Amino acid sequence: MSEVSLSGWMRALVGYVRSGEPDLTNRQMALLMIVYLTPGPHTVRGLARVLGVSKPVVTRALNTLGALGYLRRERDQDDRRNVFVVRTSTGADFLEGFKRNIRTTGERAADGDPSRRPALSQLAHAR
Repeated sequence: MSEVSLSGWMRALVGYVRSGEPDLTNRQMALLMIVYLTPGPHTVRGLARVLGVSKPVVTRALNTLGALGYLRRERDQDDRRNVFVVRTSTGADFLEGFKRNIRTTGERAADGDPSRRPALSQLAHAR
């Protein structure tokens, strides 16, 4: 990954932290994006397989994301034993805001202001 893309990601994360939105773990964010950006239906077992983690790990992340209203569990009407993980409008709004934040930080970086893009070597020695 280039320094430019790492700097862009850093700016996006700083913007996210400043936004006041709930702090999601990388696991929670990955889970949220999988559900919103890939075709379903999504199950706990399938999500665990994609992430390479156990089902209880996915369940804990879903509990948090469900409490925030970003995802919800829905029982399959055809086979009541199956539970699907589905999108919500609150989660879609959250991700839309996150996408806007990434776009905005990218646009600021594109203005050519080098003060906004410190080299990684500068960051490493900034202590």
